Amino acid sequence: MAYATQRGSLYITGLGHEYPRYTYGQEEFENVITKMYPQYRTSPGLQKLIQLNRKTQIQSRQSVLDITSWTADDAVPPPIDELSRMYRRLGVDLAAAASTKAMQDANVVPADITHVVAVTCTDQGNPGFELLVCKQLKLQPTVQRVLLHGVGCAGGLSALRTAADIAAAETYKGRVARVLVVACELCSLFLKAELHAANQEETLHVAPALFSDAAAAIVVCNSLAMEKHQEPLFQLLEWGSLTVPGSLDHMSYCIQPDGMIATITKDVPIKAVGAIQPILDHLRAAANRSPKENEWMQLKPSEFDWALHPGGAAILQGAQQALQLSNSHLHASRNIYHSYGNSSSPTVLIVLEELQKMAPGRDHVVAASFGPGMMIEMCVMKRCRDDMSAQPLQKKKKLGKTRQLWPHLQCRLARMIRRISVPEPVRKVE
Repeated sequence: MAYATQRGSLYITGLGHEYPRYTYGQEEFENVITKMYPQYRTSPGLQKLIQLNRKTQIQSRQSVLDITSWTADDAVPPPIDELSRMYRRLGVDLAAAASTKAMQDANVVPADITHVVAVTCTDQGNPGFELLVCKQLKLQPTVQRVLLHGVGCAGGLSALRTAADIAAAETYKGRVARVLVVACELCSLFLKAELHAANQEETLHVAPALFSDAAAAIVVCNSLAMEKHQEPLFQLLEWGSLTVPGSLDHMSYCIQPDGMIATITKDVPIKAVGAIQPILDHLRAAANRSPKENEWMQLKPSEFDWALHPGGAAILQGAQQALQLSNSHLHASRNIYHSYGNSSSPTVLIVLEELQKMAPGRDHVVAASFGPGMMIEMCVMKRCRDDMSAQPLQKKKKLGKTRQLWPHLQCRLARMIRRISVPEPVRKVE
C-alpha cells in the first residue's frame, strides 16, 4: 500500500451518499404552498415562510416524495405511524444505497464489516432502521450495531465519534474494526405537518424552507483492519462534543400525532458560531498524541480545510467572519447547501466527501456540526497522501511486484474515475 498506516491510528477509508429522485427549487416550493393553502395570503405564518424561502440561497432540494403534485386535498398530514412505515421502506433503501457506495469506495465487502453505527432523527420505530439496512446489505449476523437518536443535524459526527471510540476500543483489545457509519433523514415526511402548523400559527417555521432528504455513509477502520488493497482517505486525530451553555430551548424536534415539528430560534446561528472556537480549543487541550500527530494543535483556523455543517446561510457567513476564513475554506459547505439544502445528520458527511474531491487541499481538516440541545460535534483529521498519487498511472506499471500493486491501482483508478466523471444533472419532476 502506498500510504504507510500507523499502528494504533484510525482511518476513514470510504465515503458515499445518496439523494432521492425528486427535486424542487424555491419557486416550486412556493407554488406548493399556494396550491395547498389557497388562503395563504391571510396566514401570517405562511407569509413569513414564503419570505424566508426566497432568502435561503438554496437553489434546489431533494425529496423521496413528489411534493410538487400536492394540492389542497393533501393539506391534512397523515398519522405518524404511516410516516414511519414510509421511512422504513424509502429511508432504508436510501441508506443501503449510500452504504454500498461507501463500502465500494473503501474496497470492502459486506462480510468485512464488524460494526454499524447508524443515526436518524426522522424515525423512532423498533427495531431500528439500521437492522433493516444490515439485512438489505447482507451483513453478517454477528455485526455489532448501535443506533443514535436525538442528535439532529449533529448526528453525522455523533455517529463518527461513536465509531471512532469503538474502533479505538477494538484496537486496545487487539481486534480488527471496520465500522460502517450511516446517517439517513427523510425530513420531507413531516413537511405537511410543518406547513399545517405554519398555517395555524403566526410564528415563523424555519424548517420547511431549509430541509431536504439524504443518506450518507462512511467506513472507519483501525490500523489492524487495513489491508494492502485499501487506501485511507483521512486519519482521525481528535474528536469530541460540547453542550452550548444557555441554549437548551434554541433547537428541538418534537413529536406530534401527525409528524414532527422543528423549533429553530433566531439565536441558533450566533450560538452555533460561538461554539466553534471553544470546542476546537477543548480538543487541543485534550489531545495526547505523538509529536508528529500533534502538529495540528498550533494551526490557526485558516490553516485547516473546513467541512462545516451548512445549517443555514447565516451560520456559514458567521463562521467565515468569526474564524477569518476565505470563501475557499467553506466552498464545499456552500456548494452542498446551495445545491441540496440542509439534510440534517447526513449533510456534514456529504460535505466531507465533497471536500475530499477538491484536491489537493490543506493537510488538516476540521469537520463540525450542530444539533438540538444545543450541542456541537467536531472531528479533526488529516488527509492521507502518498507519493504514488502524484505519479501518472503508466509509471506505476514499471514498478516491481505488479501483482501486489494491482489491488491498489484498481482502487486508485476507481476513485479517479469518480472524481473526474461529470455529475448527473439534477432531475426535475415532470
